[in-house]
Amino acid sequence: MAEKTLTRMDLSEAVFREVGLSRNESAQLVESVLGHMSDALASGDSVKISSFGTFSVRSKSARIGRNPKTGEEVPIHPRRVLTFRPSHLMKERVAEGNKT
Repeated sequence: MAEKTLTRMDLSEAVFREVGLSRNESAQLVESVLGHMSDALASGDSVKISSFGTFSVRSKSARIGRNPKTGEEVPIHPRRVLTFRPSHLMKERVAEGNKT
């Protein structure tokens, strides 16, 4: 099965076709939405999109890791990571796609 990646351009084109905005306005709309989502996540807020899922930021503590090649212990610094939890509707939709 060939994998395709959905890009910003694809989203802009979909807005252009389905909403009827100009291509330029569609691209600006997509950029604006993604910008608002990025800003919210950068400030530590969650982004919930009904029937799709929730993006959130999680803090991970410092810990000791191990280099798999050498076995040497390496400190892993504390950091913030982005997580995504799909809605149950999205999980069902993806599972249905696997049955083809």
